[in-house]
Amino acid sequence: MGGKRSRAANRATLFGVADQAFPPVLTAAMAAELLQVHVEYLRKLVRDGVVPAHRFPGGRELRFLRDELLAWLAALPGPADQQAAHPPDGRSHDSAPMGT
Repeated sequence: MGGKRSRAANRATLFGVADQAFPPVLTAAMAAELLQVHVEYLRKLVRDGVVPAHRFPGGRELRFLRDELLAWLAALPGPADQQAAHPPDGRSHDSAPMGT
């Protein structure tokens, strides 16, 4: 039974692993590790208002809530959503065959 796992099953596995491996409140470095991105890219996403983050009053240090990040990640469109946007032949746009 080597079939594909459902997206929900993958999320459940990710959430279970994240719950065990990461504390509820994360530093920028820990959050970047959880999301598997570079910490500077994560900071850019925070500046752009894409990723939820928190700061202490008057402070520069970022903190992230693990469960909030996982919920944000789960809400992102995944490969199944992207497949619906592309025709089954794999082409991402309409193109006529090239003639000779």
